[in-house]
Amino acid sequence: MMNQAQPLKIRQLLTDGIATLRLTLSEQQIQQLLAYLALLIKWNSVYNLTSVRDPIDMVRQHLLDTLAAVPAFSEAKSILDVGAGGGLPGMVLAIAYPEKSVALIDTVTKKTAFLTQVKAELGLKNVTVHTGRVEQLVSRVPFDVITSRAFSELANFVNWAGHCLAENGQMIAMKGQLPEHEIEVLPEGWAVKKIQALIVPGLEAQRHLLWLQRVVPEAVVC
Repeated sequence: MMNQAQPLKIRQLLTDGIATLRLTLSEQQIQQLLAYLALLIKWNSVYNLTSVRDPIDMVRQHLLDTLAAVPAFSEAKSILDVGAGGGLPGMVLAIAYPEKSVALIDTVTKKTAFLTQVKAELGLKNVTVHTGRVEQLVSRVPFDVITSRAFSELANFVNWAGHCLAENGQMIAMKGQLPEHEIEVLPEGWAVKKIQALIVPGLEAQRHLLWLQRVVPEAVVC
């Protein structure tokens, strides 16, 4: 629960963080982020959507942590968030990019019920919510970008969700510390094309983005 002073502190922390990250978000988008946070706090008390309980910590560890990655998705048209949980990064991306199509999938019904409620209350017409395993997801149109935040090891990520990726698409994994061993054991046919360390306002913990793409086998010259 929030005391009377917290909403002002939360808003200031969020807007300061957005300014530090040099993101251009409208007042409406900021209000949507705050409304999303309020819903996350409310539902978390019953459904345990996140282990982070303090609203101030949620701003830093969830909203700003995800907002730091927003520029990486600027070229995408359609995004799939795998293991979406409480909506990170999917809901934040949908708010930041209302012109992009964002799908979120999770196996846990109570989590997708929450995501559906967020979509409805925030009026996010660019959001689609799926309940089930991503391995079984059938998409009529493949996704430009497939992302996950602390979902699973990279090998599982590409093996389970790779069939949903467009031919020239990319997968963007949000990680804490650089997962060097996971990179080493990526399945054949996949490679890390880019790694970016993120600086999240108010957080000292390590954060990394990893871009993964299919590797085209080189032609054998006889």
